[in-house]
Amino acid sequence: MLIAPSEILTSNGRLRHMVKGDLSAFSEMNADLRVMEFFPRPWSLEESHAAFERIEIGFAERGFGIYALEFKEEFAGIIGLSVPIFEAYFTPCVEILWRLLPRFWGKGLVSEAGAAVLQMAFQTLRMPEIVAFAASKNLRSIHVMERLGMKRDRQEYFEHPAVTDVHLQQHVLYRATQRLSIAE
Repeated sequence: MLIAPSEILTSNGRLRHMVKGDLSAFSEMNADLRVMEFFPRPWSLEESHAAFERIEIGFAERGFGIYALEFKEEFAGIIGLSVPIFEAYFTPCVEILWRLLPRFWGKGLVSEAGAAVLQMAFQTLRMPEIVAFAASKNLRSIHVMERLGMKRDRQEYFEHPAVTDVHLQQHVLYRATQRLSIAE
């Protein structure tokens, strides 16, 4: 099994495994209405704790997962690779995902860290493809996908099977392959 590095440095940040000390900021982020605008609802403290445990297990079981993103030695959010558990026409797959505390928005952190994660996925883990998806109204995430050099899937939209809110169910899918990677 190929294994992702425990730490990735970028020009402005550091990606590292999450630690128990991140739990408070992680829970704060997941409870924030602005951060969770395109999710069915903000997460409870218990949901954040359960997600934190799944993140730890993901690295152990798969050799890759979701990193804490540090900016100036402060937890800024998360970014990394995940395996969606729902069924859709593009699963099974590996997705890149991200989420930041609002005070770190607009600094280019996700684009920079996302490029590093994609490079690691293609060069270290030798993955053939990475996907990203978001509610079709989530223009900030869609712009990040495009800045990362990801290409929109030929199917214009898909209905996310795990989302029951009709206002959020319509999603877009973007794909990156090593050939399309901005790391070339």
